[in-house]
Amino acid sequence: MTGFMFPVPGFTPAKAFGALSLLLLAASLAGLYVFRLAGAWRWIYASTAVAALYLNCFVLIVQSFQKVPGIAELAPTQTEPPFQIAQGLLLVLAVYFGYRAVKSFHPAPV
Repeated sequence: MTGFMFPVPGFTPAKAFGALSLLLLAASLAGLYVFRLAGAWRWIYASTAVAALYLNCFVLIVQSFQKVPGIAELAPTQTEPPFQIAQGLLLVLAVYFGYRAVKSFHPAPV
């Protein structure tokens, strides 16, 4: 959210990712605090929380390949296989853990 305060002209991919992440987190927080995980809000909460985490980790990988010297040498243009493998592995893990979160997040017994 603080990234929106930087004076960057125009709408950039970073702002798009930030806006999408904030929307996902807003849905997640609404499910948790407003609707108290009732009904469909339970899986909405789990899936949006995992999706927001995926976007943050996606940006972490991009920033790492841009700014960490040892990693940046592996994929200077971010089109090389190490970058694609890292992003692909992250996507597979996010889908797997998102599926597990939605399937195993059952209501607590009353």
